[in-house]
Amino acid sequence: MKSEKPEYFSLRPEVEKAYGYSHAVRIGNSIKVSGAVSMDDEGGPTAVGDFLQQMKNCYSDLEKVLAHYGCTFDDVVVENVFTTDMPAFLEHAEYRNSIYTQHFPTGTWLEVKGLALPEFLIEIELEVHKA
Repeated sequence: MKSEKPEYFSLRPEVEKAYGYSHAVRIGNSIKVSGAVSMDDEGGPTAVGDFLQQMKNCYSDLEKVLAHYGCTFDDVVVENVFTTDMPAFLEHAEYRNSIYTQHFPTGTWLEVKGLALPEFLIEIELEVHKA
């Protein structure tokens, strides 16, 4: 069996180092992307109280990670959404139609008690397969 070396990617290296995670790891054709939240480059929350804008900010960061690997949302096979406000997510879920224009990935939507910071309303993680 061929061993493939993981390729790590940091979107915000200082923030990721401080919290102890990598934003994405690629092994072969598989890419795991850590949950994206609505944050600035220093790790502070953005769009506080604005669910739709936080969702857009998550997808914007995820798009940057995908682009690093030469991927698009068409390559996403799993999308897991964590939110502290499921009714707000369901109200804005149709925004995903502008993200996933070819097909929707598999995934899970979970309402959680809290995310890393209390201002975060949504976090989105991905699994990607690059053929």
